[in-house]
Amino acid sequence: MADHYEVLGVARDASPDEIKKAYRRLARQLHPDVNPGEDAAERFKLVTHAYDVLSDPEQRQRYDVGGDGGFGGGGAGFGGFSDIFETFFGGGGGGTRAGRPRSRRERGQDALVRVDLTLGDVVFGVHRDLEVDTAVLCETCQGSCCQPGTQPVTCDICHGSGQVQRTVRSLLGNVVTSQPCTTCQGYGTTIPYPCSTCQGQGRVRARRTVSIDIPAGVETGLRLQLPGSGEVGPAGGPNGDLYLEVTVEPHDVFSRDGDDLLATLEVSMIDAILGTSVTIDSLDGAVDLDVRAGVQSGDVLTIRERGITPLRGSGRGDLRVGVQVVTPGHLDPKSRALVQELAKRTKPAPPHLAEFHPGLFSKLRDKFKR
Repeated sequence: MADHYEVLGVARDASPDEIKKAYRRLARQLHPDVNPGEDAAERFKLVTHAYDVLSDPEQRQRYDVGGDGGFGGGGAGFGGFSDIFETFFGGGGGGTRAGRPRSRRERGQDALVRVDLTLGDVVFGVHRDLEVDTAVLCETCQGSCCQPGTQPVTCDICHGSGQVQRTVRSLLGNVVTSQPCTTCQGYGTTIPYPCSTCQGQGRVRARRTVSIDIPAGVETGLRLQLPGSGEVGPAGGPNGDLYLEVTVEPHDVFSRDGDDLLATLEVSMIDAILGTSVTIDSLDGAVDLDVRAGVQSGDVLTIRERGITPLRGSGRGDLRVGVQVVTPGHLDPKSRALVQELAKRTKPAPPHLAEFHPGLFSKLRDKFKR
């Protein structure tokens, strides 16, 4: 068996790039399409097999230590032509056969619409009628792209195939390739009388109304998909999808924590001492709340199922109300005397340093987030 390095004419320590260059040079000289002689065909087989072995690091290593190298690559013989074609032209051998013509009907593009919601909309969900500027089907031609009463005609250049062939001369001989027909743009047909309304596109720009039920529980940044509600495609192709991107506007009183609503209730010092009942306005109506006697700033009062309906699931979250006891900044003499009398009766402990608790100053926040 001939030495692979001698067949390619390279040294045993030749680099992969040197081996590839040698193979290209010999392939140009010996390929059957260029040199049809029997001797050239046999040499081409040897060159191809040698390159298959030496271009593969594992096979080359086995060959160098005494193995036969095998036929792990493209194999000897004329089957290596596709590899050579790819090396020189970047594609498969034998030229490109004419394929089917392109379809004028294509899927429409997706559309994105931003929707602003209030926190109240999020509690139960909301219905919206949205005005969307998009592409719609041309009513004149109904997507045919032709003037009414006319139709596309077969291209007289490519005869309906959408492609034309041309012959390229190369070192390997004549190679036949195919490319889209420039007359019909690869469609296989031409439109001699385009629709005057849509200029032969089969669609026009227009505003249309899209009705959508936005579910409860959505939040800022969420995208809702409406399949088939986007732009109609060229030549009346299927519609793309419509995406709604949600933005929830901040509320002056309530904020959101998952499916719960958070609020702050300011309570006077007297009400905090004695306790009281109050009616507050939630996002879906008035609700009674009992403030127990001795409530402290940072305590959280929970009203069950007055929060947000989950996006996926049932029931509702809670309304959590954080208490903030308001100490009067100014007292008239009589009120001050009453407070002093209360102090004498209750004898409160004087201010003193107590055990340090991390996060004491964010007590209210921590209770909200527990």
